[in-house]
Amino acid sequence: MKASKVVYKPVGLALGAGAGLLAGALFKEVWKLAGHEDDAPDATDEDRHWREILIAAAIQGAIFALVKAAVQRSGAVAVRRVSGKWPA
Repeated sequence: MKASKVVYKPVGLALGAGAGLLAGALFKEVWKLAGHEDDAPDATDEDRHWREILIAAAIQGAIFALVKAAVQRSGAVAVRRVSGKWPA
């Protein structure tokens, strides 16, 4: 296993956890702005309509994927700066 990959493994795990927290907080703020509500609908909320639940899920998924990709890419770039090699 490449040294850069070994170095990136714990960095990637920590960044992934941080990305999840960041994405969750960002989604809550976006939902407040878009939906004018404090809480996004949960899939099991009986009083919410399908459309609202699916829109919330799509927005949440897009935000999570965007944040995850940005954080992982930044982590890989940082490892390359430190080690000189891309963590592939």
